[in-house]
Amino acid sequence: MKFFHTADWHLGKLIQNVYMTEDQQHMLEQFMRDIETERPDAVVVAGDLYDRAVPPTDAVGLLDRTLQRIVLELRTPVIAVAGNHDSPSRLNFGSGLMKAAGLHIAGEFDPMAAPVVMHDAHGPVHFHLVPFADPAAVRLALRDDAIRSYDGAMAAIADRLRAAMEPGARHVFVGHAFVTPRGEAEPNTSDSERPLSIGGTEHVSAAHFRGFHYTALGHLHQSHFVGTETVRYAGSPLKYSISEERHQKGYLIVELDGEGHATVEKRVLVPRRDMRTVTGLIDDIERHEPSEDYIYVRLLDERPVMSPMERVRSVYPNAMHVERELAMQQVAAGSEEGAAPGGKAGMDMLTLFRAFYLEAKGGEASEETERLFLAALRDIENEEDERHDAVTVDDDGVRAV
Repeated sequence: MKFFHTADWHLGKLIQNVYMTEDQQHMLEQFMRDIETERPDAVVVAGDLYDRAVPPTDAVGLLDRTLQRIVLELRTPVIAVAGNHDSPSRLNFGSGLMKAAGLHIAGEFDPMAAPVVMHDAHGPVHFHLVPFADPAAVRLALRDDAIRSYDGAMAAIADRLRAAMEPGARHVFVGHAFVTPRGEAEPNTSDSERPLSIGGTEHVSAAHFRGFHYTALGHLHQSHFVGTETVRYAGSPLKYSISEERHQKGYLIVELDGEGHATVEKRVLVPRRDMRTVTGLIDDIERHEPSEDYIYVRLLDERPVMSPMERVRSVYPNAMHVERELAMQQVAAGSEEGAAPGGKAGMDMLTLFRAFYLEAKGGEASEETERLFLAALRDIENEEDERHDAVTVDDDGVRAV
């Protein structure tokens, strides 16, 4: 049995006010060409087909065209679950009708759902679909008041699935969760993925997937295995944050032999535009070879640069962000000091303001101008303090205002 494992398409993604739909379409066209060439028995999408619960029209149209091409034209079954970004009810709508055509989508967690069963020359392969669900939803569905965490919810689900496994069949778990080797806390691999929980633990132990011949996961955007080589994240097929700059994006080709042993091959997709960091002086950057890539620029100039984004975009028209390395260092130093705007941190910002004012106006700022600047800094800090004080955490670790 050969299937493609992919996840985290995030159709409709908006990055720095730029919709990624055209880049996503370019990626999916490559993916579908590979399906046509490789002829897998199935395509597994482990959650986050969309980037938000109510996706833009272009994203809905792109998913519709993609599924139509894969399922109806290429006659390749698609097996998918909802992720934390998806709307479970929207993905669940019409799923019963679509099964006959080869489209199997689990939007909402259903403890009574049967696995998707496919056959090859060696017999049946059972795909167990477990969409993202928070502990409260699992606790209610399983009527188990002991479930209080993501790890506990996954343990209960996996135990239930193992107890009902058909002996002699091969079993594939398809889910969307933050899995670590022993359920210990680990940092996310991307700034673009929102946490699954606020104020509580979101991590799940890879040990819960024992007994499954392969576990196809979504949520983390970097392709990797967890604990054992059969518990894997495919990663997102595109870079959705500069924190993913060094990721190799693509999908996984998984083959199960008659005994259920899995072999995995990483297949890289070539993006329409890369996402990367450019560091240098503004004068040097303006002499670079023009590029359509999505660029995050770190300027090394010691003095403020007038209209930096406009100058950068003369070479990199799709530049997304510009920052001065020196300014960021000074801000970081001020944050570590923890002083009020009138103290050391405030003086660091005041130094930056003086340099900017001199560059912009050609003369030094007056005492009154500097006083107004520091007053504005104090107002900003007070607003931040008020927002922080308005946030409370209840017994379940839920933030509220």
